[in-house]
Amino acid sequence: MVLKACHKIAIVFIVSLCCLPQNGIAQDSVKIAPRVKHTFQADPMRATMLAIALPGFGQIYTRKYWKVPFVYAGFGTVAYFISFNSKQYNKYMKAYQDFTDNIPATQSYIPLIQNVDPSTYDPVLYPKTYNASTASWYKEAMLRQVDYYKKYRDLSYIGIAAWYLYTILDANVDASLFNYDISNDLDIKLDPTMLQSSAGQAVVGVSLKINF
Repeated sequence: MVLKACHKIAIVFIVSLCCLPQNGIAQDSVKIAPRVKHTFQADPMRATMLAIALPGFGQIYTRKYWKVPFVYAGFGTVAYFISFNSKQYNKYMKAYQDFTDNIPATQSYIPLIQNVDPSTYDPVLYPKTYNASTASWYKEAMLRQVDYYKKYRDLSYIGIAAWYLYTILDANVDASLFNYDISNDLDIKLDPTMLQSSAGQAVVGVSLKINF
């Protein structure tokens, strides 16, 4: 009896030893949580502030990289017109001032009036041969050019400000619509239907059903 009891104890002991490593491994194992995939959420306020700080940054933030060249192309175009109109304005303003003063050495207007003899319109260089009506006409023409280029120079400055505001608005709209979800269940269905007119007659119509 004692031997049988010892055998039972030995069997239980061996089974316990076999189970211990498995329990230890089970206790020591660490569960790895599934990796959470983070999706980019565009912030309209941040996109706006970046676009204000530097043109094009708002488009980069909203990942519309293809818009950046257009942003700077727009600024470059408007800057060209500012430069062109400013140069023309300064050129005709200087010519007008030289034409209306009494200093013979100031003749910047002569290259602007091509294929015309200065003796017919210049009262300073040719006081005996010039024509007063011709001189007046050229003076008014130069003044019109001054006003013309001044107008478009000022409009170009307004244009660059407008383009700057447009790039800011574009970045804000892109950020606002970045996470806009359009459901795959969106459906538009047209069905024939019977309507009743005010006279009580049946009229065939069409019903529009939008599912979303």
